[in-house]
Amino acid sequence: MIIVTGATGQLGRRVVESLLGRVPAERIGVSVRDPRKAKAFADRGVRVRQGSFADPASLAHAFEGASQVLLVSVDKMGEECVAQHLAAIEGAVAAGARRIVYTSQMGAGASSRFQACRDHAATEEALRTCGVPFTSLRNGFYATSAAHFVSHAPHSGEVALPADGPVAWTAHADLADAAAAVLLDEGRFEGPTPPLTGGRALDFAEIAGVVEDLTGRGIKRVTVSDDEFRQRLTGQGTPAPVADQLLGIFAAARAGEFATVDPTLAELIGREPRSLRTVLGEHLTTG
Repeated sequence: MIIVTGATGQLGRRVVESLLGRVPAERIGVSVRDPRKAKAFADRGVRVRQGSFADPASLAHAFEGASQVLLVSVDKMGEECVAQHLAAIEGAVAAGARRIVYTSQMGAGASSRFQACRDHAATEEALRTCGVPFTSLRNGFYATSAAHFVSHAPHSGEVALPADGPVAWTAHADLADAAAAVLLDEGRFEGPTPPLTGGRALDFAEIAGVVEDLTGRGIKRVTVSDDEFRQRLTGQGTPAPVADQLLGIFAAARAGEFATVDPTLAELIGREPRSLRTVLGEHLTTG
């Protein structure tokens, strides 16, 4: 049985949907914090069990009978994130899984300027020593993050962000199909994959132009200092440590950590990945 964690989130839900289009539902199980939110999957024959990385004891039941476990990384950064990933790895090993697939990120490395990439590197190191074969999906930076950063641009006429660099923005739907393809082809990758990216890397000056084209409104790229951006975030109620973590995205982009464009994702899913323009068109409103 293939167990998918985080199956009610943006990525995990799409992975389950992709798997359901390829294998019988009885071959799929999900581990979710709130089984009520996965009722639609249960109604289709997917095994739904409660499990949380923050509650390691719950994972024995959630992962029972697993041949493979897809560990979808948690939406946290720092020590808590890594600790939860380690608990999930231990749970998968204890359940007898013959393979662990983990959603990492391009740029994962101990010296990355972005905390999440350092967390992914620590998790990958734990996977290397866990005693079970693993595949680490080096996912491109989520295109929805770009959509979030420019969400106010149609109204303000500005994309006011720190200095950045090109990023290979990548759609959740494409990464979900890639994860499903890897789960169904156990010999495809051992260890980290090449970067799984969209077909083009864009910086926010280029993204401002895309927003302008989509909305028909003039959009100006305004570069603000890191300190000004931090102050804006904290003034809106963002905790200072979280603001610093978000700034790490821009520092890493300036250093080229997310600029690589690689054909592996297109090869896995059998089509060209969705463009950032397509994702922005789905998320932006012009009213």
